[in-house]
Amino acid sequence: MADNEAETLSAQDATHFAPAQFVRWFREVAPYVHNFRGKTFVVAFGGELVNDGALNNLIQDLSLLSALGVRLVLVHGSRPQVNEQLKLKGFATRFGRGMQPTDAPALECAKEAAGEIRLDIEAAFSQGLPNTPMSHAQIRVISGNFVTARPVGVVDGIDYQHTGTVRKLDTDALKAVLFQGALVLLSPLGFSPTGEAFNLAMEDLATSVAIALRAEKLIFLTQNRTVLNPDGSVDTELAREDADALLAGGTLDEDTAAFLSHASRAVKRGVARAHLLPYTLDGSVLLEIFTHDGVGTMVVEDTLDDLRPATIDDVGAIVRLIDPLEADGTLVPRGRAVIERDVEQFTVLEHDGVIYGCVALIPYPDERMAEMACLIVHPEWQGEGEGEILLRHTESRARAMGARRLFVLTTRTSHWFMKRGFTQGGVSDLPKERQAHYNRSRNSLVFIKKL
Repeated sequence: MADNEAETLSAQDATHFAPAQFVRWFREVAPYVHNFRGKTFVVAFGGELVNDGALNNLIQDLSLLSALGVRLVLVHGSRPQVNEQLKLKGFATRFGRGMQPTDAPALECAKEAAGEIRLDIEAAFSQGLPNTPMSHAQIRVISGNFVTARPVGVVDGIDYQHTGTVRKLDTDALKAVLFQGALVLLSPLGFSPTGEAFNLAMEDLATSVAIALRAEKLIFLTQNRTVLNPDGSVDTELAREDADALLAGGTLDEDTAAFLSHASRAVKRGVARAHLLPYTLDGSVLLEIFTHDGVGTMVVEDTLDDLRPATIDDVGAIVRLIDPLEADGTLVPRGRAVIERDVEQFTVLEHDGVIYGCVALIPYPDERMAEMACLIVHPEWQGEGEGEILLRHTESRARAMGARRLFVLTTRTSHWFMKRGFTQGGVSDLPKERQAHYNRSRNSLVFIKKL
């Protein structure tokens, strides 16, 4: 058997190994697909990604996103390629992190490097080999003079020559290309109205494009430049204010700080989410977009996990959360009509447009008590403290209503509530109205917590 045949997993093989897992995953990513169809993602990477041989896998993943209806703008850098050209031609100039002057020879090298990388990217998107992710992919890649640049000029006595910054973007033209289903490819070069070319920073260009297009996501693919927690794990979500505090603290390395600074700027100017992803992890773009926690650091204006009151549009998602627990007897069957009637009692826990938790609060004001019901977190997302979040939120709501005691009825989760300050009571401790509707055949245990 050929090597490629040995490594290829057919659909028949996949269903043989884990059919339930495959089907469950496919269903669970559907909300993300619906949510991101028609949205604009700006994906940016430096020339290091090309040198490290990660371009082809990235192109395959981006092709899949395009097929799912995501509108893509690709911004590439070329710093190592420019430095290599300068070295081969015997020039001493080298580009590192930060803004540096670009002399005439360096500008020519930048043009050559950008042209070479652009052709490599266009060739990769033109693949169509059978039995590969690019099979039947027909993606048009369009580049052009979308970027008007201006010279940096003289700063602190230094003439930056052909180094420029973004002055204006032709957003109408960019949107027209995206609406036609094509992918926009931008090199780190801009042009002035007088016909001059300027060397731009990839990070600044990508950020400017994301802001101008009000992109849903700005994604920086980096060499493992994510923000880490004290224990060494990836900090998967940062509120912009927290990102700014980290930057002000000066503890980050230069590269991570640079990317995080651009991510913060983008979010502050209206981009919904900005991501720092390691391109060294194969499939990091897909893992970040289609899994709950992702694999990189995401910057948002506020934390993305969002507690909010349920609306009638959320009834279907609430029913899907409740159904398995009603089926195994953990919860009393309610039915969709009851949930629709009482939907204002529910709070939902939402992440990236996907509802994965809920809780209901039923007040009994005459006795200054409230019942917490239907506290549910989807099994795939348990273990990260979401139940605690729902509990604290419900306790806060109950106090705001004037309740002095919060109670729950449970048949299988008594230990969870006991660990969180609930003590066992009896049916006689319930509000009289609730006693009248107590289902004695279920024999649910009563747990009460003083607020």
